[in-house]
Amino acid sequence: IFYTGSGRVGRIVHQACNENLTPCTLELGGKSPCYIDSTADIAIATKRILWGKFINAGQTCIAPDYVLCSKSVQKQFLEEARSVLKEWYGENAKDSPDLCRIINQQHFQRLSSMIKGANVAIGGDMDASEKYMAPTVLIDVKACDPVMQDEIFGPILPILTVESPQEAINFINARDKPLAMYIFSKNEAARDALIANTSCGGICVNDTLGHFAVESLPFGGVGPSGMAAYHGKYGFDSFTHKKSCLMKDFNALGEKLASSRYPPYSDSKLSFLSTLLKKRQGFSIRFLPYALMFGVGVASALIVQCITERRN
Repeated sequence: IFYTGSGRVGRIVHQACNENLTPCTLELGGKSPCYIDSTADIAIATKRILWGKFINAGQTCIAPDYVLCSKSVQKQFLEEARSVLKEWYGENAKDSPDLCRIINQQHFQRLSSMIKGANVAIGGDMDASEKYMAPTVLIDVKACDPVMQDEIFGPILPILTVESPQEAINFINARDKPLAMYIFSKNEAARDALIANTSCGGICVNDTLGHFAVESLPFGGVGPSGMAAYHGKYGFDSFTHKKSCLMKDFNALGEKLASSRYPPYSDSKLSFLSTLLKKRQGFSIRFLPYALMFGVGVASALIVQCITERRN
């Protein structure tokens, strides 16, 4: 069974699969964090983050759910965001043909409740009759705020301030493992620290959503954000049982060599069987080309030697 949807329903599906011993792949969701530091190209980063967040009005499972950055980066981000949103959607975003609507009234009301009492830095306009919600950015957000309790799945982008990669790591690790994580930084040490010390379904560095489009990469969650993976061959493997099959003949020599497995057992038989069961270092094909070249060289030398001796 393959299920894409909420964690609540995913648990129901998983429980039913367990009762019937049915394998399943769950692609759920979560609050996918987006970290930005001062080394990033803020102008480019802002465009890529806003695109990933507001495409389909934020109603995608891997949309950046919230931003983690310093106060100084937040200031630059907001300046760029105002300019970018005006460029994309015009003075009145509601009239833009490129900005879609919320899927239904129930979800619209859910999203509306998230920004009540919040500090709206950008957007915040709504029209329930059209299920319209403007691209909205919130600041001065706290971890206990309503917008930080569940996956947003809408055009609301909260910004929380952190002053170091480690602070961001601590914040991310204190919450459920997300489906995706985004890192915007030119600092290799900071990127490596975030990648190595957090757990999530997948990571995209200096862009958003891009890893989803690469079919050679497995896509899936971990823990509350899902299990197993798909895309490309990984999708085929999810629906495939790898059935092993060993075929042997009735060769007398092979039977003789394997006779130690038959009773009656002796110390020598058990010693031989123990030797067979020990892990042995396999032959590395890395050196095969060199071995072949060496073999060809030796063979050529022997052939030349034989021809020379015959002539003499």
